[in-house]
Amino acid sequence: MEKKFDFAMIGLGVMGRNLLLNMADNGFAVVGFDKDAIKTNALESSATAGTTVKGVNTLEEMVAALAKPRKIIMLVPAGKPVDDVLTSLQPLLEKEDVIIDGGNSHYTDTMRRIESQRAFGFHFMGMGISGGEQGARTGPSIMPGGDANAYKNVQPVLEAIAAKEGNEPCVAYMGKGAAGHYVKMVHNGIEYAIMQILGEVYDILKRGKGIGNAELHTLFAGWNKGDLQSYLIEITAAIFLQKDETSDADLVDKILDVAGSKGTGKWTSQSAMDLGTGIPVIDAAVTMRSISGLKADRVKAAALYHLPEKNIATDKETITQQMHDALFSAIVICYAQGLAMLQKASTDLDMQIPLQDAVKVWRQGCIIRSAMLGLFYKVCNNNPSISNILLDDSIASLINDKIKGLRSIVVAATEAGIPSMALSNALNYFDAFTTDRLPLNLTQAQRDFFGAHTYQRIDKEGVFHTHWNG
Repeated sequence: MEKKFDFAMIGLGVMGRNLLLNMADNGFAVVGFDKDAIKTNALESSATAGTTVKGVNTLEEMVAALAKPRKIIMLVPAGKPVDDVLTSLQPLLEKEDVIIDGGNSHYTDTMRRIESQRAFGFHFMGMGISGGEQGARTGPSIMPGGDANAYKNVQPVLEAIAAKEGNEPCVAYMGKGAAGHYVKMVHNGIEYAIMQILGEVYDILKRGKGIGNAELHTLFAGWNKGDLQSYLIEITAAIFLQKDETSDADLVDKILDVAGSKGTGKWTSQSAMDLGTGIPVIDAAVTMRSISGLKADRVKAAALYHLPEKNIATDKETITQQMHDALFSAIVICYAQGLAMLQKASTDLDMQIPLQDAVKVWRQGCIIRSAMLGLFYKVCNNNPSISNILLDDSIASLINDKIKGLRSIVVAATEAGIPSMALSNALNYFDAFTTDRLPLNLTQAQRDFFGAHTYQRIDKEGVFHTHWNG
């Protein structure tokens, strides 16, 4: 194999194949490795005419084909498979070669691998990729982090294949260490939360007001033309029109109400707890997926408690306007929690995440792309150290105008017995965050009473302990 290739891909599933073909379409010579000859053949047969694409079935052949320093992306399942590939690569590579993990690895694994690969003289990066199979082929959102010098080496390729907002590529260096995978993890947590919010909106309107799928399509499609425009609302509108191939029913009504997950939402919640930052909307989304898995128990409980569902009395025109405002408010609050978490991790984990760049790369290509991100980008660009975007005047003016809708919807859903955990948590987070005196003074008194944990006072400096009357 005389041709020296620019980039290699390990793992030719749908994402890996499409990302490699995207590189080839942008003028780079690429080689893909997979043990499965069917996948390597599919790679070559899918290539655009005139591009340079090669499939191989041994790592030795792949490594020999690459120009130095070699640049390799892995798109293999997270966990042990990543370590197994790295072990196989170690005797084949040389110092200064670049290895990129493009899967959804846990950030702690990425931190460990950065150190282990440095010992061999390799540059290791963790890189988040969002956009699904279509995004990988035509332009994903890309979140690389780790070795800054290695990023400069691969930057031209990544900028060429990334989605574009205007002429600006949706890729940027996310920071030190495992920042790339950390930003992608929080991205996925936000994705979980918005999907749960949309599910609750659907449930309240359908069960609470009896609005059918065709009308829901019209409503969501209309929202997608305004300030709620986003990829997730766009596909939700489309879902309501999809018919079941085996019947005349709408497909969404035939799908079992049990949601799967790959763990990134749970990781987001776990990391937020470790950091001491609140992300209750994301937590609610993770919890609701867990509860959805209790299908048999839920069916038994529904029969045991036989709680009658109540129709929401609010007229349709009013509730749809309230729902627009509730949806807008909840989504902003959801983003606020995720971005506040990134800001905290940037400092506490010494990742030095440029918040404005994290927002910038989400504007196109990724699953959570939204018209709102343009506003968030301005906020973070004007004030990169902002601890929470809810503290920005422009955000406050929008939420002040719409929070009443969220409050009305949560009350209506609660009275109707329709679960609204994400919407409720968004409202309660907002109410807590905007309250200047919370009842946690009582909590501190209790802690001091039973455990002598001490407390601070509002009228004098210092740390205090009281011998409480027991």
